[in-house]
Amino acid sequence: MSTLTPAHLGRALAAVRPVQLGRIADLQGLHLTVTGVPAAVGDLLEVSGPAGPVPVEVVASARGVLTCLPLGSTTGLRSGDAVRSTGGGLRIRVGESLRGRVLDGLGRPLDGLPLGSDLDLDHVAVEHPAPAALSRPRIEHQLGLGVRALDALTPCGRGQRLGIMAGSGVGKSSLLSMVARGTDAELSVIALIGERGREVREFLENDLGPEGLARSVVVVATSDEPAVVRLRAAFVATRIAEWFRDSGRHVVLMMDSLTRVALAQREIGLSAGEPPATRGFPPSVFALLPQLLERAGTSPAGSITGLYTVLVEGDDLQDPVGDSARSILDGHVVLSRELATSGHFPSIDVLESISRVANAVTGPGARQDAVRLRRLLAAHRNVRELVEIGAYVPGTDRDADDALALMPRIEAFLRQDMDDVTSSADTWSALHELVA
Repeated sequence: MSTLTPAHLGRALAAVRPVQLGRIADLQGLHLTVTGVPAAVGDLLEVSGPAGPVPVEVVASARGVLTCLPLGSTTGLRSGDAVRSTGGGLRIRVGESLRGRVLDGLGRPLDGLPLGSDLDLDHVAVEHPAPAALSRPRIEHQLGLGVRALDALTPCGRGQRLGIMAGSGVGKSSLLSMVARGTDAELSVIALIGERGREVREFLENDLGPEGLARSVVVVATSDEPAVVRLRAAFVATRIAEWFRDSGRHVVLMMDSLTRVALAQREIGLSAGEPPATRGFPPSVFALLPQLLERAGTSPAGSITGLYTVLVEGDDLQDPVGDSARSILDGHVVLSRELATSGHFPSIDVLESISRVANAVTGPGARQDAVRLRRLLAAHRNVRELVEIGAYVPGTDRDADDALALMPRIEAFLRQDMDDVTSSADTWSALHELVA
């Protein structure tokens, strides 16, 4: 005899609950207004369209009128169409069978294969509270990323949140794919938000490869998707990573890019009637970023190491989204266009990059070697122009002399091919040999 669980009881009650229908009152621009159906902000409604139900999400409510944004095409919809409530917000299915799968921004399969039976997957709400501040274990262990410039000079702790900041075309996505193949983490959850449709298959087949995909879950919302889908894709990927973390795993969550999540929220906020504030971004954008980013990190069960790319406007690191993200995250990596155009990959400007947990995850000897290399790079930067015009006198600066002598070896250490994965132990050993 089977036992009636609370989950079974909840589904049974939902099945017999009376359906209350509302109507579309107005369709204008990116949003539509609905009357006659009770729902809260964040709930999903379904509009009866000619080609089937169209999901819409409630983004604002005022005096019995709901402002909604569609999660699909609104072609064929008209005022007066019936609307019904689904009874809650977006829910997705998560489980071990998601490994190696490609999902859309709402958690549905994109690779043409079924997700599996309900016995193998859990139904969970996308909205989920972040771990309480005092319940988070301290970050004490380094997570190897397979990239020498990161592991040695911007070491990433297990459970840290790190921003990768650069303008367009400087190598952010390539660096993420390199980390996905070389990280020590058990699983990678990769969110491609607002990417070009052409680049998705290239990323999966060329950059990530079969080996990287086998230990990853990829969530894709291309640039032509509605703003709500692009925004929800970030939370869907985070929720999948949270499920694995709550199962005791150590996961890497990679999101490309956080800026496009903010742009999607800007579209939603302006459509809901919010006033534009900083450079056209409404206040809800800057409230959303910590809600998303704080969900990553450590918990008593496992950890989520977050790597978020930030597409800074005009290579300006002080743009609103970049500045806000940098103040929330536990460190940032800056990519240099000058290095990228000179063929230096990965184009990491190590002197402008910082990890706020470096002292907690590295030993005294490793820190001493890293500081020594930073001093050499800083000294070389200070005298580079003098050397180029022949005005530098050897013997003036001991660090500059050492840097000039070691620069070919330093550049060889910092350069790395896409297919070259170096363990953190080998990285620290090579660094010590370089600066000894």
